[in-house]
Amino acid sequence: MQLRYVFSELGQGLRRNLSMHIAVILTLFVSLTLVGLGVLLNQQADKAAQHWGSQLQITVWLCKDKDDNPACTGEVTDTQKQAIEKVVSSSPEVADYHTESKEQAFEKVKELLGPDKFEGPNPAATAADMPQSVWIELKDPDQYKGIESAVVGLDGVSGIRDMREVLKPIYGSINALQWGALGTAGFLVFAALLLVGNTIRLAAFARRKEIGIMRLVGASTMYIALPFLLEALVTALLGVALASGALGAFMYFGIDQRAATGLKFMPWIGMPEYVVAVICMAILGPVLTLIPTLVLTRKYLKV
Repeated sequence: MQLRYVFSELGQGLRRNLSMHIAVILTLFVSLTLVGLGVLLNQQADKAAQHWGSQLQITVWLCKDKDDNPACTGEVTDTQKQAIEKVVSSSPEVADYHTESKEQAFEKVKELLGPDKFEGPNPAATAADMPQSVWIELKDPDQYKGIESAVVGLDGVSGIRDMREVLKPIYGSINALQWGALGTAGFLVFAALLLVGNTIRLAAFARRKEIGIMRLVGASTMYIALPFLLEALVTALLGVALASGALGAFMYFGIDQRAATGLKFMPWIGMPEYVVAVICMAILGPVLTLIPTLVLTRKYLKV
C-alpha cells in the first residue's frame, strides 16, 4: 500500500506540474550537453598534447639509421643519448623531460593513421624506421632559446620540433570552446536549480491538504518527501538521456564523420572519452535535482 501511494503521488505530481517538469528537463538537457562538451573538449586537448606536445613542450629528434640529416652518421648511441639528457636536465629553462623509444613513436603513428597500413608483408613503416626523441617541458613557454641552442649542435641530434606556434591556434580554439561551453552550462545549471525549487514549491502547495493529513497520522518527512524525490530523479534521468543522445550525435556526425576523416593530422576522441563524459553527466544530473529537492522539501513540507 505504501509503495502504491508513493507511485500514485509520483504520477499525479508529474501530471500536475507537467509544463514545469518539461522546462526542468529541457534546461538540464541543454546544460548537461554543454557540460559533456566541455569534458570532451578537455579530453581532446589532453589527447592532442600527448601526441603533438603542449605549448610548453619542444621535441628533440635523435639520429636514426639512414637519417635525412647529413650531420647524422648513424643511429644515436647510448653515450650520445646520455650526453643529450645531461644537457637537458641541467638547463634552467627545463621543468621536466622524458624520452620516447622507437616502439612508442611507432604506436603513436599507428594510432593516428590506423594499424592496417603497418601490417602485412609490405608495411608503410616499421618501428625501426621511427626516430627516438626527447620531449622537453618548459617552465615558461617564452623561454626556450637557451635549451634549443644548447641541444641543436650536439652529436646524435637530428633536429628540433617546436610546434608551439603551429598548435597555438588549435589549443586556443579548443580552450575557448571548452570554457565557453562550461560557462554557459554553469549559467543554465543555476537556472535548473531555480526551476527545481519552483517545481517543489508548487507541488508542495498543490498537496498541502494531503501533507497536513499525513502529518497528523504520523508520517515521516522522508516518506512524504519520497514522491518529490522520485519526480526529481525522473526529470534528471530524462535530462541525462537526452544529453547523452545529443552528445552521441555530436560524436558521430561531428567527430567520426567529419573531424576524424577530414583532419587526420591529430588523434581524435572516441568511445572511451564519450563514456567518461556520459558518466560525468549521469552523476551531475541527479545531483542537480535531488540535493535541492532534499533541501527544499524540509522547508516546504512543514505544515
